[in-house]
Amino acid sequence: MDVIVARCAGLDVHRDTAVATVRSPGKRRGSRHQETRTIATTLRGLAELEDWLVVEQVELVGMEATGIYWKPVFAALEDRLTCWLLNAAHMHNVPGRKTDVADSAWIAQLLEHGLVRPSFVPPPEMRDLRDLTRTRAAATQERTRMVQRLEKVLQDAGIKLTSVASQAYSKSARAMLEALISGEHDPKVLAGLAKGRLRSKHDQLVEALAHRFRIEHHGVLARRLLDHIDSLDAAVAELDAEITRRLTPHADLVELICTIPGVGPKNVQVLIAEIGLDMDIFPTAGHLASWAGICPGNNASGGKRRPGRTRPGSRWLKQALTEAAWGAARTKGTYLAAHHAQIKGRAGRFKAIGATRHDIIIAYWHIVHDHVPYRDLGADWAHRRFSPEHRARRLIAQLEDLGLRVTTEPAP
Repeated sequence: MDVIVARCAGLDVHRDTAVATVRSPGKRRGSRHQETRTIATTLRGLAELEDWLVVEQVELVGMEATGIYWKPVFAALEDRLTCWLLNAAHMHNVPGRKTDVADSAWIAQLLEHGLVRPSFVPPPEMRDLRDLTRTRAAATQERTRMVQRLEKVLQDAGIKLTSVASQAYSKSARAMLEALISGEHDPKVLAGLAKGRLRSKHDQLVEALAHRFRIEHHGVLARRLLDHIDSLDAAVAELDAEITRRLTPHADLVELICTIPGVGPKNVQVLIAEIGLDMDIFPTAGHLASWAGICPGNNASGGKRRPGRTRPGSRWLKQALTEAAWGAARTKGTYLAAHHAQIKGRAGRFKAIGATRHDIIIAYWHIVHDHVPYRDLGADWAHRRFSPEHRARRLIAQLEDLGLRVTTEPAP
């Protein structure tokens, strides 16, 4: 095979070491020289690796996406060398040849022949922002688990608060829990702490708050859980402030993306962190949807087309798009809501949400690429996209399929 990259390096990265293989032109014409070294992944070791690759005049460095271990290696080399992050699923070797040295050499051979393509790695600014948004998502999920554990403690104590209230944790529930931990046992007094619309259910609350709450047991558990929830709330608030501060230079673009129906400020932050703001990486909006795994895959053989599953994408991106899609489906008089309703009627709500996610990510590409606000097509776009003559022919054909003879004439 032809050599596309004359000087390249393949890295097999692990926690403590990285095996690097450099392939370069040999002394004889058409031959290839190969050298392999094992280097520690400490800062000193990575500095030595960088110097060696620069001395060897390496044009391209490739490494597998091995968990979290590739990140410090990539960050240490990207300033002076062209680095590619490679998908491990694209580099299967012949069975029986699995060693660290063989893996690094195989990566180098694939690079020099141009048989692999790089994965998208956002710039350092967006990688830092991505860490913040993912940490915030993890803290939010942890808070949800703590609220669920708090509900288990209440149920164990015989308190049926969620049978009356819509949420297990609210301002009313917090006030009642604080009173229980402080030693208050009278259900009527506890029910009197209700706030807002929950006050209208006083009698039901009194019955639901009759309990077997023991301070020495349930009180200890509830106190720990409440303190943990408070700490998580503080952590989420701090992360929100830091993410907002880092996106301040892009405030105009954030406002433009927020014009998409159903997309809120937090959704925008996740979209920017996961996708980035440089749309030159994706030649078209379809390329972005394919990379994100928000479109059907291809599965055709022998002239037969079979259902194709979507490729795996960023789960954080899919969560943000799904949340935005549900919000867009509830809007009034928008194209996204009308398109969702149209597909939901014939294919179900999950297919409809998938289509709405696709619409949102397509809109994101155009807004960021062209720096324009979202332009809604209107709820009647499905009717306006075809001419009256086309719609009349389709309706006449449906009636004729039912065995009816149809004649038409223009209205006066």
